[in-house]
Amino acid sequence: MTTHRTGQVSVDAMIEDLRVLVETESPSRDVDALTASAKVVASVIESRLGGQAVLVESEAGPHVHWSGGGEPRVLILGHHDTVFPLGTLERRPFLVQDGHVTGPGVFDMLGGLVQAVHGLASLQDRSGVEILVTADEEVGSHSSRALIEERALACGAVLVPEGSADGGALKTGRKGCGTFRVSIAGRASHAGLEPAAGVNALVEAAHQVLDITALGRPEIGTTVTPTVASAGTLDNVVPAGATVVVDVRVESDAEKERVEAALAALSPHLDEAEISVEGGVGRPPMPQSAAAGLFAVAQRLLPGIEGKAVGGGSDGNFTAALGVPTLDGLGAVGGGAHADHEYVVIGAMAERANLVAGLVTELQHR
Repeated sequence: MTTHRTGQVSVDAMIEDLRVLVETESPSRDVDALTASAKVVASVIESRLGGQAVLVESEAGPHVHWSGGGEPRVLILGHHDTVFPLGTLERRPFLVQDGHVTGPGVFDMLGGLVQAVHGLASLQDRSGVEILVTADEEVGSHSSRALIEERALACGAVLVPEGSADGGALKTGRKGCGTFRVSIAGRASHAGLEPAAGVNALVEAAHQVLDITALGRPEIGTTVTPTVASAGTLDNVVPAGATVVVDVRVESDAEKERVEAALAALSPHLDEAEISVEGGVGRPPMPQSAAAGLFAVAQRLLPGIEGKAVGGGSDGNFTAALGVPTLDGLGAVGGGAHADHEYVVIGAMAERANLVAGLVTELQHR
């Protein structure tokens, strides 16, 4: 392989570290796999940066925390869990080809983690820097949120090396997002002998899907999308139960409150049907104001880089909601998050590592 170097950052070394991370599969909720992954993440951090990376145990699996010492000034925030089940690597192995790196988790977000570590390794002074790599970002960050918020407030600025937006843009705003589960209780009866004696939960669910969809206001960034539905037991039984799972994305706290209230107030269309709703918008919106100052620094360091607001959420939503300056999308340039064609552009790896290093240096001396 051709040796790629820009300044003190070696792309070859980044690719080898990325290979190690990708080949240690780390599906969310698999605590054994995530324990193995956390140890590998800690090993990569320690080998490049020195010091000790501490494993913070949780019910979701270990989070990894490293500190460069001194007064905290900047938190590099990422995650090592992925959406891919064990065995994905066998079907889709780590591969370096045609200017791309492919494999499960390379773009979201192992490539960005590696770039951030190597960018930081290029600095002689790493004081004031902390790295937190969580184990449950893909499933809501329930076990890590308190730790994320604690370290963000302590550091006062957050850099998130999640994958870039389209074209390599930084992510300067994110929607708040959440999942709801709408449960419908009806009454079973024989579909042939006495269908009218039942209360058809599937029919009620069909009404609710239309009502739920109508809550969206895409013109102001609010999407309310039924995504998964189930109902019934046998083909000759009026369904006694049904569920509808709903994905919600909002750009403002006001819309968060409106949609949550509307879903809680859903009412049945069929007599004797009952509806219950669980869930909420767990990740608050990340306003573009939270990224403005750091984005201006990034533009000075890398003229021409763009910023975009995106629909997906990250742990940066939590830190931005606290009022902590947060800049996201600093990770790999590529695409295909959560998909089989996920990839990282090799030619952009050094530039992004150096961008993280430049931002860290600015924050160390603010």
